[in-house]
Amino acid sequence: MRMRRVDNPPNPYESSHAEWLEPPPPARIEVYEEQARSILSRNESPDLPFEWSVNPYRGCQHACAYCYARTYHEYLGFGAGTDFETRLVAKVNAPELLDAAFRKKSWRRQSVHFSGITDCYQPIEATYELTRRCLEVCLAHANSACIVTKGALVIRDADLLARLNRRAGASVLVSIPFAEAEPCKLLEPQAPPPDRRFEMIRRLREASVPTGVIVSPIVPSLTDHDIPEILERSAAAGATWATFTMLRLPGNVEKVFVRRLAEVMPLRKEKILNGLRAMRGGALNEGRFGCRFYGTGPRWKSIAGLFRIHQQRLGLGEVDQMQPLDCSRCHQTCAQSHVETQLMLDLND
Repeated sequence: MRMRRVDNPPNPYESSHAEWLEPPPPARIEVYEEQARSILSRNESPDLPFEWSVNPYRGCQHACAYCYARTYHEYLGFGAGTDFETRLVAKVNAPELLDAAFRKKSWRRQSVHFSGITDCYQPIEATYELTRRCLEVCLAHANSACIVTKGALVIRDADLLARLNRRAGASVLVSIPFAEAEPCKLLEPQAPPPDRRFEMIRRLREASVPTGVIVSPIVPSLTDHDIPEILERSAAAGATWATFTMLRLPGNVEKVFVRRLAEVMPLRKEKILNGLRAMRGGALNEGRFGCRFYGTGPRWKSIAGLFRIHQQRLGLGEVDQMQPLDCSRCHQTCAQSHVETQLMLDLND
């Protein structure tokens, strides 16, 4: 893999932007340790099927070109490009903050969602163990949790997740947008290859951890044709639920993604971008709440229909069946999203 060099779009929250007069230097990993003031974030977006999230880290080593969380890094004064991938923040007091939050009389033991922004099982978790320690807090307080991850390190905590599931409820969604290793390596350069992620599902299920797959993001002319194989292999590995979302490119994420496409897939770039525009009313991104993870038009209808056909054929359940305890808002929001998708399909008939 070619060496990554410092490359960030101008930060919209900064008054100035420095350009390199010479070729930019290699982007090297830096970890900043933060004493955070809080660890629970409340979600008010109807696009996401959870209310409370825990994010032990800021930035992500997986370096996925399309990651919508890149814009959050700009709030810290960093860039959405290589800064997001190499200038990482570890909230070293995350477990203590979560323990304090669960002890409050106002806490109603609602399920918490890990990786609402960046992957809680990215490689630095092997050193800091913040996610594991937060899960131990969940176990101690009998508080259910749901995890979305690409990180193979989740296998390390399979026994802990199984214990939490028996006591309060726990589930994992493994993110798998690509069926083949080559495109995955180009757009998710530091994430585990697809074969490894299917193995993650198998290992988690062997440990009696409820596990599903999220085919996300779906990128037209790049990943949509992989849907049947991803669902087939996930079901064979033991996954019991499946869901999907469309690519979204808020703010400078669009620039990062388009630049990466031009670098690694120059001949396919315009076809991919035109496919996105066809499902976004001519734009590359949809920012309205309730619409951000879905598309419109015949192309999107075809993709969503393909997913549903194979999901039903393989007996894969809906994500609103995932969490066994205290997840009424998750159930309602997920069910509403799936109903809206089906209505959209019906209206396009």
